[in-house]
Amino acid sequence: MNHKMKNSISKILLITALVVSFNTQAQEDDDTTKSNIQTYTPSKLLDKGQWDVKFFNNLYTETKAKFDGVKFDKDRENYFTSTLDVFTGISDNNRLNIGLLLEYRSNTINGKSATSVFSFADDLSSRNGLSSLAPAIKWQPIEGVGNFSIQSAFHIPIINNESENNVFLDQTAYTFQNRFFYDYTLPSGNWQLFTELNTEYNFGDEASFANKTFVVAPGIFMSYFPSDKSTVLGFVQHSQRFGDFTQDYTALGFGGKYQLTQLLNLEILYSKFVRGNDTGLGQSFNIGLRALF
Repeated sequence: MNHKMKNSISKILLITALVVSFNTQAQEDDDTTKSNIQTYTPSKLLDKGQWDVKFFNNLYTETKAKFDGVKFDKDRENYFTSTLDVFTGISDNNRLNIGLLLEYRSNTINGKSATSVFSFADDLSSRNGLSSLAPAIKWQPIEGVGNFSIQSAFHIPIINNESENNVFLDQTAYTFQNRFFYDYTLPSGNWQLFTELNTEYNFGDEASFANKTFVVAPGIFMSYFPSDKSTVLGFVQHSQRFGDFTQDYTALGFGGKYQLTQLLNLEILYSKFVRGNDTGLGQSFNIGLRALF
C-alpha cells in the first residue's frame, strides 16, 4: 500500500470518526431535550394530536386534628383518592389542550388501618365509589411564554350524599377550578423551580360543607435533576378556604420522578400536614404513573 493511499484511508477514518462522534453527541443532546421529566412539567402544553394520561393515587391518613383552636388525638381515618387525568392537544399553535378528570375514592374511619382503604368495602366504617368527573381545558394565555399555563375544570359530583354512617366520601357541591402553572429552569439546567396557584369556587348544594366557599392554594416545588431521566424534589403547599366554612392547612413534602421509558414516567411523593385550623393533621403517600404519546 503506497503512502498516498495510506493518507487517503487515514482521512476517511478521521472523517468517519468525527461524523460518528457528532451524531452520537447530537443523539444524546436530542434525548436530553426530549426527556419527559424535564420537558413536560404541568406548565407545558401538548402538541396537536399528542396525549397525556396520568393515573395518580393519594392515600391520606390522620390520627390528629385541630378544630376551634384545640388540637387533639382521634381514631385513625383514611382517605384514598385515585384520579385519572386525560388530555390531548387540539390546536395548531399548541396553545390549547382539552381533557377529562375522573376521581374514585375509598375512605375508612373508626381506627381502621391505613391500608383498609384497599379493601374497597361498603360497611359501617367504609365507603367507596366514583365521586366526580370534570371536563377541562388547559391553555397558554401569553404567546411565546410556554412555561406559563392555566388549567380550568368544572367538577361535577356524581354522588348523592357526602356522608353515610358518618363516613365522608366527597363533597356534593360543584367546583369551578383554575390552576395557574409556571416553571423556571436555572441556567445550569440541574435545578427547576415550579409554582402552582390553585383556586376553587364551590357552589350548588346547600347541604355540602363546601357550598359557597372559595379556596386559594399556592404551592412551590424545587427539583434537582441527577440525570436527564430522574429528579428529586421538595415542596411546600398551603390551602386557605374562605366563605361559609373556613379552613386552612400547610403541608411539607418531598419525592422523586423517574422516566421508566420514553412513554412512561413514575412519580412518588410524601407530605406531612404540619399545621392547620379546622382540619385533620395527617400525612399522605402518593404514587403516580404518567404516559405521554
